[in-house]
Amino acid sequence: MTRLLLTKIPFFKEIIVSSFACENCGWVNNEIQSAGKIQEEGVQYKLLVSSKEDLNREVVKADCATTKIPELDFEIPPLTQKGALSTVEGLIDRAVAGLEQDQPTRKATDPEVALKIEEFIEKLMKLKDVKVPFTLIIDDPSGNSFVENPYAPQKDEALLITQYKRDSAQDSMLGLQACTEEETPQSSMDDLRNEVLQFGTNCPECNAPAETNMKLVRILRQSVLDPAECFPLSTLQTGTTYIYIASFTRLLEIPHFKEVIIMATNCEACGHRTNEVKSGGATEPLGTKITLRITDPSDMSRDLLKSETCAIFIPELEFELGMGILGGKFTTLEGLLTDVKELIVVKNPFIAGDSSAPERSEKLREFGQKLNEIISGKREAHIILRDSAGNSYLQNLYAPDPDPEMKIEKYERTFEDNEELGLNDMNTEDYKEQKVDK
Repeated sequence: MTRLLLTKIPFFKEIIVSSFACENCGWVNNEIQSAGKIQEEGVQYKLLVSSKEDLNREVVKADCATTKIPELDFEIPPLTQKGALSTVEGLIDRAVAGLEQDQPTRKATDPEVALKIEEFIEKLMKLKDVKVPFTLIIDDPSGNSFVENPYAPQKDEALLITQYKRDSAQDSMLGLQACTEEETPQSSMDDLRNEVLQFGTNCPECNAPAETNMKLVRILRQSVLDPAECFPLSTLQTGTTYIYIASFTRLLEIPHFKEVIIMATNCEACGHRTNEVKSGGATEPLGTKITLRITDPSDMSRDLLKSETCAIFIPELEFELGMGILGGKFTTLEGLLTDVKELIVVKNPFIAGDSSAPERSEKLREFGQKLNEIISGKREAHIILRDSAGNSYLQNLYAPDPDPEMKIEKYERTFEDNEELGLNDMNTEDYKEQKVDK
């Protein structure tokens, strides 16, 4: 009997869990398949396992993910195992079971190899005692793997999560094919600004076919504004969907955002609507750190533009949200905090059901209550927007005078910041000459 379950895991989205059991021989097996889309970026989880509690962390490993334990020089290549919903200990047991599968045959045909594998299996089994810390690395180019953070919503010091751009070989492995230069449409930027582009996608809630509308909007600075050449942006029509942006004068005050890309999806099947804003401009020379001290409920009405490279910190709650998780948004401070609460508390299935841990559920509910107190103005707090690309913005209510509660700092990016943005491998000097030489 094979049973199928459609479910959703936070930060992993939809999956299909299949479970097989044979009543005759007692053999059982379970595996997972992704029911969602391939993410825009790959993800690598690097976990330092230093206690037996770490062995109980829940792990989702997609079939295209690579699993490594550097201390043993051990690696499970992609597409050699089915996807699994398990724990760290379960991954070790699964690797041991795979190595033991053909041991009887090896002992008869090649005893020397069988002996070496037996010794390696013993090393794997000793990892479960955690007498010596070891590192577990799961590298998934599809972005659809997940390692549990038991300290959520606080940062996990033992878990390092890195998102990266896939290379052509990884795209080929996933069945993706980038457009060639000949296939890329050669539309001019003026044509794109005057056109609403549409492309097919699936609804993130019900997975029904839907249309996403995309519009390139040019935002002018007030010093070069000619009202005769501009059109009001209080509402932007994208097909049958209308997106509330902001007043025209507020948009003109946003620095560095001369062009933004607005994408909106409206599902006719379930009524779900979503919109996302992406920067169409260049990466700034310096990163931007915006610190706001929230002292009054009126702070919740501040306009906020969060790019996809912006991380969010709330020191009073010991909360950190990495770049790329909520995507790019044009909203208010209240809207951003509400989205954070929905992501961590409301839409998190780990705080409900039989599998939920009472301590974890209570911790997340307390976090939600504290966020509600900040939104309602009953609790003072600081919110920090750290954007290594320098493309985020928070409204100054005292403009043109300085805001006494807000501090904006420019900083030099570290090597790690440039690595996340893909700038370390980018070469823009003498590009045309080098291309001709090749």
